[in-house]
Amino acid sequence: MQYRNDKHGNPLSILGYGCMRFTQQMGKINIEKTEKELLAAIDAGVNYFDTAYIYPGSEAAVGEIFERNHVRDKVNIATKLPHYLMKDLDGIEKTFNEELKRLRTDHIDYYLMHMLTDLPTWQRLEALGIRDWIRKKMDSGAIRQIGFSYHGNADMFCKLVDANDWDFCQIQYNYLDETSQAGRDGLKYAASKGIPVVIMEPLRGGRLVNGLPKSALKLLSSGDTPRTPAQWAFDWLWNQPEVTVVLSGMNSLEMVQDNTASADKAYAGMLSEADQEILQKVVKEILSHMAVGCTGCRYCMPCPKNVDIPGIFFAYNMAKSQGLLTAEKSYFMTSALRRDSTSPSNCVECGKCEKHCPQHIEIRKMLKEAGKTLENPIYKAAAYVTRKVMKL
Repeated sequence: MQYRNDKHGNPLSILGYGCMRFTQQMGKINIEKTEKELLAAIDAGVNYFDTAYIYPGSEAAVGEIFERNHVRDKVNIATKLPHYLMKDLDGIEKTFNEELKRLRTDHIDYYLMHMLTDLPTWQRLEALGIRDWIRKKMDSGAIRQIGFSYHGNADMFCKLVDANDWDFCQIQYNYLDETSQAGRDGLKYAASKGIPVVIMEPLRGGRLVNGLPKSALKLLSSGDTPRTPAQWAFDWLWNQPEVTVVLSGMNSLEMVQDNTASADKAYAGMLSEADQEILQKVVKEILSHMAVGCTGCRYCMPCPKNVDIPGIFFAYNMAKSQGLLTAEKSYFMTSALRRDSTSPSNCVECGKCEKHCPQHIEIRKMLKEAGKTLENPIYKAAAYVTRKVMKL
């Protein structure tokens, strides 16, 4: 495992474990499976684990697994304050203590203000007294380092970087999002201020692996150095010295093994000019086949009417990148076979989802377009028959 230092000289594994996508079974995290995956990552040298208060069951699973295996002193836990749910410092304090209890620890190594989107959001927290609260927690050792995660444009990101003495930050960044959100400009700005940057969505919710058009896959296979689509995405990030940690939402031993193997041999400057040119061509191919820019982060969920927004958009993009037949098969398996409808037609246009979407997608509009494509007459007929049979 390769390591890069944080602001205070502590070594962090360049591959971090994103704990949002643990395997679930019957609506609960599969602890036995997740435990094997987390321990395999630790054995391979991963020492940064990222979770959040709002990831269902994640903090509790991490806490249980780390305590049972006595690995707390080997790892760094990063989790997040859902400030958007807080009205006062009492609420902040209660939530923080609940996180400590879930994680079965007396301190958080890397604590983030979750999903800051603009300067006024931080200023609202300042008005609540968040600066003094953070200082007291850091003085007591309950918080070791303070940071924020971000979804928004580069200009506002730079203003937030300057708004506080941050120890680190976290941004969405990948070769498809090089110029969107904080982007390369934001990455370089944070680095120029000595602030380590943790990367989320390196595979854009898996779209840079499973959702690539055939033309893009062909380009990726043309490089001099054999790489899987995931390796291309990770190497593009590790190629940049400003990147400190890249998070991966690993939920299989194979993923852990593949990603840690890649992290073992990664270094800044590893991509050639020819490699960079290939990725530029891949980006053009992806954009020409994409219907909606959803990353599958699920911040739009749960929908009050049970619409499976990320699942619908995944299938909609698949229809454009891999053909309607392939998309229909996937969509049919995840929608028609369910007893509880998750159809786009359930949408009542309340707009709740759009308020939480980091990508600022016009979700209501795009759901209508996706519904027209995916729920065509053939689909509706097949779904009707299937549901009739399921009731027998």
